[in-house]
Amino acid sequence: MRLNEVVYSGAVPVEGYGPGFFRLGGKVHQGPILVMPGGVSSWGGIGDAAAILGAAASIDVLFIGMGAEIAPLDQAFRSLLEEAGIGVEIMASAPACRTYNVLLSEGRRVGLALLPV
Repeated sequence: MRLNEVVYSGAVPVEGYGPGFFRLGGKVHQGPILVMPGGVSSWGGIGDAAAILGAAASIDVLFIGMGAEIAPLDQAFRSLLEEAGIGVEIMASAPACRTYNVLLSEGRRVGLALLPV
């Protein structure tokens, strides 16, 4: 069997997560975060669309990790993102991290908004 190293082309994959934190690029980030092609930043949580819309041209899909469990997303918030041309996928934070990493490794234009578990 031949194994190939995954190359992320400058984007930052999620390396780990736990109660209240996420680890990306060797750094621990506390609280809600936004992971976009330009890097990792803190995020105001559901309803804070400004940072997401600022990166709308660089992503096709945004995975929103809702914490430990899936929860409904405010329809007005979802509509705002979709009107900007961003596909929105909602899931718990753990599967959102895994899905983001897989699509990132394939070179897809994805973003990640995470609420801590």
